[in-house]
Amino acid sequence: MIFKQHLIFILYSLCANVFKGSQGQFPITQNVTVVEGRSANMTCRVDFNDNTSLQWSNPAQQTLFFGDKKALRDHRIELVRATSQELTIRIGDVGLSDEGLYTCSLFTMPVKTTKAFLTVLGVPGRPEITGFTKPAMEGDLITLTCTTSGSKPAANIKWYRNDKEVQGTTKTNATGKSFTVRSSLKLRVDRRDDGVAYTCHVDHVSLSNPYMTTEVLEVHYAPHLEIAKSLIIPQEGQYFKLECVSIGNPIPEPVLWSKDGGELPDIERMIVEGRELTITTLNKTDNGTYRCEASNHLGTDSAEYILFVYAKDFPGPTTDPNALGQHGPDHALIGGVVAVVVFITMCLIIVLGRYLARHKGTYLTHEAKGAEDAPDADTAIINAEGNHVHAEEKKEYFI
Repeated sequence: MIFKQHLIFILYSLCANVFKGSQGQFPITQNVTVVEGRSANMTCRVDFNDNTSLQWSNPAQQTLFFGDKKALRDHRIELVRATSQELTIRIGDVGLSDEGLYTCSLFTMPVKTTKAFLTVLGVPGRPEITGFTKPAMEGDLITLTCTTSGSKPAANIKWYRNDKEVQGTTKTNATGKSFTVRSSLKLRVDRRDDGVAYTCHVDHVSLSNPYMTTEVLEVHYAPHLEIAKSLIIPQEGQYFKLECVSIGNPIPEPVLWSKDGGELPDIERMIVEGRELTITTLNKTDNGTYRCEASNHLGTDSAEYILFVYAKDFPGPTTDPNALGQHGPDHALIGGVVAVVVFITMCLIIVLGRYLARHKGTYLTHEAKGAEDAPDADTAIINAEGNHVHAEEKKEYFI
């Protein structure tokens, strides 16, 4: 009885091993994704093997390794591990042409195979910005184009104006297994674009950080001038400075100062240093209109300042009287006042005319009152003659 039980246990164990072996004979693989230019490990394994061989083949069905034996002469392919239960190989410097289905074969009867897909990510090239020739003139229409090639899948391009994202127009073209992506920006430039940085960002799954390239615009424009003064109220004996503040590209140079349409009258006290005019000791003779002028190859501009010098002991006004020279009177306010005065005058004339016309009509009605009261035409004539006789009594005299 004991012998019979032992025999049954041995038979059960053998059957279990056979069942386990048949289940473990199917090779196991995994899909692999690799960035172009890097290395990819392809692993094939079985849970149980009775000394049968494993083999790796490429998408063209060329044998790469049969067990630990290299079959294809490709220096990029090398053996990592070869046992009865595992075969791992490494493909170095992977290119887009290496992408495809790889086959792991287990040489049993019949041969069992499993496939693994190798995905190769094409790295985008460094972006380049073209289409802009420095410098641009204010008002020009320019096009910035950012191009990157070799990406797989297609790269994504974004534009930034300084730190703010702006929208471009993107086109994608396939070149073999990779893509070329172009994005364009059309701009009507003005002086606000001078010195602005336009940056092209290229994002891709193969990149840990986006590629970037930047184009800084240079825009030429005509000058604009203003005069800034010292913060003091000008009084006799004081130090006073005027600065000609100019913007323009190229920088407007040189700055020329004049007074009342002529040269500066006192060069010993009126010192010009670059864009600044300094009057060392103010006096009443300095009153007048000061003008600065500067130009570049796109134009000329000027600004004026009316200087009024107060007596030394004058306490000073609450506001700067010289500000009028910079800004001028408020013509809109003056025009509005004149319009109101004219409107009121016209209304008075119309009312007075209607009043005079109304009283003149009443006077004539009283003259014809006898005719209105007559019962017939004959009586009306008699009444009218009577009224004529007494006409002198109804005369009114206006003095």
